[in-house]
Amino acid sequence: MMKQKLNLIVFLIVITFCSCEKKTKEETLSDFKFAEKGIVLNCDGFDAKLLNEALFSFEEDIIAHYGKDNPNVTRAYSQFVSYATRNRVKYAEVVSPHTVEIFEVLKTKSELWNPNGAKSKLNYDSPVFKCIVDNISDNNLKTTLNALLTTNSMSPKLFGPALQSKYSLAIRDKYLSAYMAFDLFYAKLFDVDLNQVTEKPKAKVDFNKLPPKAPETNDPHAGHNH
Repeated sequence: MMKQKLNLIVFLIVITFCSCEKKTKEETLSDFKFAEKGIVLNCDGFDAKLLNEALFSFEEDIIAHYGKDNPNVTRAYSQFVSYATRNRVKYAEVVSPHTVEIFEVLKTKSELWNPNGAKSKLNYDSPVFKCIVDNISDNNLKTTLNALLTTNSMSPKLFGPALQSKYSLAIRDKYLSAYMAFDLFYAKLFDVDLNQVTEKPKAKVDFNKLPPKAPETNDPHAGHNH
């Protein structure tokens, strides 16, 4: 009888633990700031609202940081890709508190990540990443990306030169933008002290305004639209 009671107690503890763990894995975002922008990314089996919120929050952050006094989407992507592919982004200065909230939820989606990855914390074998790659509109970029994946040599550094030459496509191709967001942005936040993050002033973007002249950099593509 005592053995039966003991087995019952152990069973209840296991069920409780599993329930708590499941609850953690199913964590969701409560505040969607960009819901009015609609759904531009859609990958089967993954929360579309969260995926799109992550994308739009990433875009707002890089525009606010790299645009500052002269907000411009093209310039923001140019500068971000240039710095990110050379590991020179100061993420704690770029990321907003809302993005931190999104990242905390994304972290619970274990299929997205490869925590022990030497080249990237992003899981290149996940269905979400495959969805992003398959939907990138530029065939040359897609071919390069798939070649790196097939040879198990994919990394932000090796894909960087191809990305720098066509960064401006991300303004219209949101799956390309999603690649940038997840591999060059969210995957990097695992190694950032997010306690340093503070609210940044919002940049007002004029999509009709020509980008200001970029400062001299080692990136021959920076500040130019292709």
